[in-house]
Amino acid sequence: MAGSQTRLGRAAVACGHRDAASCAVEILRAGGNAFDAAIGAGMASCVCEPMLTSLAGGGFLLAHTAGGGDVLFDFFTDTPGLGRDDNGGLDFTPVTVPFGGADQIFHVGMGSAAVPGVLAGYAHVHARLGRAPLDRVVAPAARLAREGVPLNASQAHVNEILGPICTATPASREIFAPGGKLLGEGGLIRSEALAAFLEAFGAGRATLYAGEYAQRIHQDMRARGGLLTRNDLAAYRVVEREPLALDYHGRTVLTNPAPSLGGPLIGLALRLLREAMDRGVAFDSPEALLELVGVGREVERLRAHGEAVRDAMVREGVASVRTFTGGTTHASVIDADGNAASMTTSNGQGCGYVVPGTGVMMNNMMGEDDLFPGGFHSEAPGLRIRSMMAPTIVLEGGRPALVLGSGGSKRIRTAITRVLAAVLDSGLGVEEAIAAPRAHWDGQSAQLEPGFTPGAVEALRARVPVNEWDSSSVYFGGVHAVARDARGAVSGGGDARRLGWAEVVEVGAPGGG
Repeated sequence: MAGSQTRLGRAAVACGHRDAASCAVEILRAGGNAFDAAIGAGMASCVCEPMLTSLAGGGFLLAHTAGGGDVLFDFFTDTPGLGRDDNGGLDFTPVTVPFGGADQIFHVGMGSAAVPGVLAGYAHVHARLGRAPLDRVVAPAARLAREGVPLNASQAHVNEILGPICTATPASREIFAPGGKLLGEGGLIRSEALAAFLEAFGAGRATLYAGEYAQRIHQDMRARGGLLTRNDLAAYRVVEREPLALDYHGRTVLTNPAPSLGGPLIGLALRLLREAMDRGVAFDSPEALLELVGVGREVERLRAHGEAVRDAMVREGVASVRTFTGGTTHASVIDADGNAASMTTSNGQGCGYVVPGTGVMMNNMMGEDDLFPGGFHSEAPGLRIRSMMAPTIVLEGGRPALVLGSGGSKRIRTAITRVLAAVLDSGLGVEEAIAAPRAHWDGQSAQLEPGFTPGAVEALRARVPVNEWDSSSVYFGGVHAVARDARGAVSGGGDARRLGWAEVVEVGAPGGG
């Protein structure tokens, strides 16, 4: 079950998996700061949430330092193909994946891999803001990979529906289907190769961007129908951006700026919600559900017309970015010194190719049809792919009060907005806010989790088509959040929709950034 805790303590973590949270806690107790803990949790998630994130995926980390600095680290994926000197065929295979009552087609294979950013991002953030030695930050995740992690129900379900990708190659079958049978709940995910690679990375002896691994990736891609080249890997850079800062009832909400779409769309939704709250609409009233769905409809309308991010599109160039909406995981951390980290990462669904000697599966971002309305592989190489991911931090009086983020594709913005409104407007605790029922306008109808009052649902049904779900679902995102109140009490909530986990940590007295 999901874990959540509230008590007077010094630090808190919330992640997509209990073992990832435990690794973050271990790092904090050993003297690491929030940024060390977030990186350690991300590495651990590559073991315990292996089809959601990877060292060869992409992501973002929003940082607030105890000294008052704010920065968004963009280490999302780039389009590949720099210096590619052949026109051979692509390994680009459609795979049908069942999601409940509907199927979705993804493309996997070597030709679906974009330029990875996660490993570069972890190295960059640690060099800029980390406190503990990198080998100590890596150690808990490496141990987890060596000893193995039993699949929980959520991860077993993910692996089941993504079974064709988990078993696409001999190397992926070795991880996910040892002995020829796909691992189910309780099955042990382990990788000695990943453990050794993490340790080598922690010791400064391994990277994907240069040297033997980059050369091997280049050769395999060239021989087996991929686009990714050693030039792409050598050219990849983490981008530091100024966070998008929004005023919301006297608090500062920091989130992912352009060229991401998620943050600007959350900003628009908060502006519309603020206007509703200023009119006296109570959070749990029937009017609130009408407003919530109305805001969703308006945001979607503006998104479709590009108005919500018009300035960003003009500045960045519409053709220079595309939107990614695959599966994700998230980690939130507040430490004893007042540092805060909000980090969201993804591997898409994975392309099936495991980099030899690493246990690391490459992403399949180039195989997402909604990224490329002009057709697959229609974009020039070396361009940052746009994302809906929106790691977010709320500051009160310049100090972090709430740290959150979510997976969930296009539902990321509605999940985060809902939790923000629940905490900031209604004063709900972080656990209650995460558990509150969610609504999402999908462009045609209002998707509703159970828990809204019958009167509110009927009032909404009189205006728009409504689809009521029988139970809460991963469809509505997975918000993992931590908070600190004015008294210094910290709390955390892991989203039960994705079996998230949170822990409050008693560590030593604060001291330094």
